[in-house]
Amino acid sequence: MTAAPIGILCLNTSFEKVPGHIRNPTTFDFPVIYRVIEGATPQRLVREADPTLLEPVVAAAKELQAAGAAGITGACGFLVLFQAELAVALSVSIWASSLVQLPMVYRMVGRPVGLLVADEAALTPRHLAAIGAESVPVRVTGMADQPEFREVMMEGRRDDLDTDRLGREVLDRVDRLAEAHPDLGALVIECTDLVPYAHAIQARLGLPVFDIVTLTNMVHATLTRHPYPRHP
Repeated sequence: MTAAPIGILCLNTSFEKVPGHIRNPTTFDFPVIYRVIEGATPQRLVREADPTLLEPVVAAAKELQAAGAAGITGACGFLVLFQAELAVALSVSIWASSLVQLPMVYRMVGRPVGLLVADEAALTPRHLAAIGAESVPVRVTGMADQPEFREVMMEGRRDDLDTDRLGREVLDRVDRLAEAHPDLGALVIECTDLVPYAHAIQARLGLPVFDIVTLTNMVHATLTRHPYPRHP
């Protein structure tokens, strides 16, 4: 069980996945297995919350389980809508979204939690209720109106990513969020495409920053426990 490969459910996207992105295998020091969900575009999952995606999502997750995944996660936070169904359908652990951390993070900091999401307008009470976070005080900002993010991530107009431009867009949104809500206790990054900027976000806010990679590393550690050294 030492290797404990992690399965990752992916959307249909083709843009460059830089280190730090969950779909770049160099992000992890353990093996990962990828499966693309049939028909799962950002438009259908994020903006339309298309319920007919449930069947292909579960099918892809079962393929990952059959391929030997010791646990399964997702490369889009909006997969949270299917968390309950996936947990029932699988015999391995499933954390479909970084949002599953929200209740824990709030209990840890006792203050409002910032959320950096792909599309603020697409995040609904259903997404929070799916993981028991409907009573968590969240302060949300989104990237949908940012040109680089919109053109590459949401609309797929091109595959080449201007990482510096996207980084400036991310920090602009984070700065505005912190200015509007100086009482934040932590920040959770919903969008897996933005995790490569977690260090820059933390440097800006001076707060704990949680995302799908920190969560996946934590869960992987629970699957690969080792004995502690014995005292003399």
